[in-house]
Amino acid sequence: MKMEFGNMKMLLAFGLVTAFCINVETANAQDKPKGTPWAAPAAAAKEKNPVKSDDASIQEGKELFAQHCKSCHGAKGKGDGVKAEKIDITCGDFASPEVKKMTDGELFWKTTEGRKPMPSFKDKLSDNERWSVINFIRTFK
Repeated sequence: MKMEFGNMKMLLAFGLVTAFCINVETANAQDKPKGTPWAAPAAAAKEKNPVKSDDASIQEGKELFAQHCKSCHGAKGKGDGVKAEKIDITCGDFASPEVKKMTDGELFWKTTEGRKPMPSFKDKLSDNERWSVINFIRTFK
């Protein structure tokens, strides 16, 4: 089938617009500023995870993450959840070297305490549930 020049130009323009829109929509969620440094107290950083990182704990953490964290942090913990675009700073990438070097205690403290825009989970999840979320976060690559 022969395509007219006008139709070919329109198809090319549609393709370029589509490619641009896909690129904008999939832009790196980490392009936003990081926000102010957020260090856990030394005692909290030294705290060890008392919940064994086994299949049951990771599964529980995965379910809790999906319910409480995924909307901002995204399914793969990249900080690209559906609510992330409404936040002025990055939501953090759990697979990043920066997060990987944090201790379980640091992550637990941050999850427990929260800070704007992240809520505290102290009264929303039990200690063991928060530790299971940390175990799940450790699976991100």
